Amino acid sequence: MRVLDQIAQSPFPLIALSQNPNYSSSSIVKGGSFFGSGLYKWLVECHGFLHNVVLIVSSLCFVLYLSFQAKKSFSKLSNGRSHIMIAYYGCLWLVSLLNLAWCCLQAWECTRGKEVAWNILSLFTKSGMLFLEVSLLAFLFQGSYASGPEALARTFGISGLVVGLDIILKAVYLFGFGIPLFIDSNGQSPHVKWGLWVVHRLVLTAVYGIILFMYHSKWRERLPARPAFYKYISIMFILNALALFACVLNGASFGYWLYGVTNVCYHAFYLPLIYVTFLADFFQEEDLRLENVYYSEMKDAGFFDADWE
Repeated sequence: MRVLDQIAQSPFPLIALSQNPNYSSSSIVKGGSFFGSGLYKWLVECHGFLHNVVLIVSSLCFVLYLSFQAKKSFSKLSNGRSHIMIAYYGCLWLVSLLNLAWCCLQAWECTRGKEVAWNILSLFTKSGMLFLEVSLLAFLFQGSYASGPEALARTFGISGLVVGLDIILKAVYLFGFGIPLFIDSNGQSPHVKWGLWVVHRLVLTAVYGIILFMYHSKWRERLPARPAFYKYISIMFILNALALFACVLNGASFGYWLYGVTNVCYHAFYLPLIYVTFLADFFQEEDLRLENVYYSEMKDAGFFDADWE
């Protein structure tokens, strides 16, 4: 009853509940909580209320944004006939839905009997996001805005090979050695798991670092001349460097906290970031191109002749 009194007096009952070391889900349900056990576990247990809500709200908002823009985007993609943009937009939709499911099912990570399902969902979700990440890097290293089938085959071929090898390696860890790669328990995770994440983050940090070095060197002309790409590269370099540092500190509480923060940032904001970096400019360019076409047609028809009289 003392726990329930503290919750009732708090202006933020869910946060107060999650921070109280003396609570349990069964006692709250028996005590007549405002929230059922299912809703309570979904929002509060495992990582906490703030962690879950940030992930769910951000991923849901992005999927809703894609839905509202879908008709307009489909029209522009069909008119533009860019194979890379069409394929990338389709992949973005698929990965966004997977990420929304991953964000909404955070309670699976701490639910007995759901460990295998959670690891499989995490494997496909993170592999899908890695595919988008590697595809954009492969596109950057091509140094042009080619939109033909050959460019698409090169970009997705490289990405598929890299992500396929990554999936096989993680599947061996998960199902061969029984190492729960995607279940994070402070003080209980095997060190071999963190060794894999150190290598994973080290490779990504090195790749982004190489691109930044090329951008500030004489090889800059070999890269696409778009400032948005380098803002994206800088953000991803910092994020992966912080995640690498967190994985190295896996034995410390600060390492677990920092790793959790980078993980939330990645799943909450990476897909909107890649949309703004890679697709938004394409759609805006299509708008400008159409405006120029309409202006040329009206000029040829003599609509602006009166301005010169």
